[in-house]
Amino acid sequence: MLAGGIDGCRACQESPGFFDVTDLLTAEAFAPHQALAAQLLAHATEGDDGSHDLAHIHRVFRNAMRIQAGEGGDAEVLAAAVLLHDCVAVEKNSPLRSQASRLAAEKASSILADLGWPEDRIARVAHAVLTHSFSANIPPETLEAKILQDADRLDAIGMVGVARCFYIAGRLGSGLYHPGDPGADHRPLDDRLYAIDHFPAKLLKLSDGFQTATGRVLAEERHQRLEQFLTLFRDEI
Repeated sequence: MLAGGIDGCRACQESPGFFDVTDLLTAEAFAPHQALAAQLLAHATEGDDGSHDLAHIHRVFRNAMRIQAGEGGDAEVLAAAVLLHDCVAVEKNSPLRSQASRLAAEKASSILADLGWPEDRIARVAHAVLTHSFSANIPPETLEAKILQDADRLDAIGMVGVARCFYIAGRLGSGLYHPGDPGADHRPLDDRLYAIDHFPAKLLKLSDGFQTATGRVLAEERHQRLEQFLTLFRDEI
């Protein structure tokens, strides 16, 4: 990232030649739900967080459609929930972080009501959005909610999860690791200060909580990639 953190990123966005991911991802990328995407993409993201941008939405969509193909569920409700699950942006270090999914669910409900969706289907989308978040700690009760949670968590593990972890650490000004005790053998984990602490603190725990059989198979493969990365990283320091 450019010097200056978030301000530097904004400066980059204003510089000649910089392109936004929205220039490359259109509604057609969300087939077979491109008509729905055309209605919702303008609401899908806000802010300048590259770990929760439209590319993230698209990856979660692909994960969700893959899981839905094996598990079933209402594909339109699921697609709407994916497209709107991060429609409210709250920084990872904000005291409101645990409220992000509730705020997104409320906003999603309003958006879908304006589009004329029936109340029962809005409620199903809202529940999926509300319960997808790790920090909210609300169990998903519907199949669509379980699939969205799995699809979103798949993007937090594996190689993409590694990249997002270090992106967020840089964004928030964290160090890579504690130079005197990188494995936290004699200190408490603190992923606010050290990026690598986020692996044992959260990322390596995620695969145990997947909700669907299809999601668990996909998670196990990505979990192994996390472990391999961490082994190689520690070997180099």
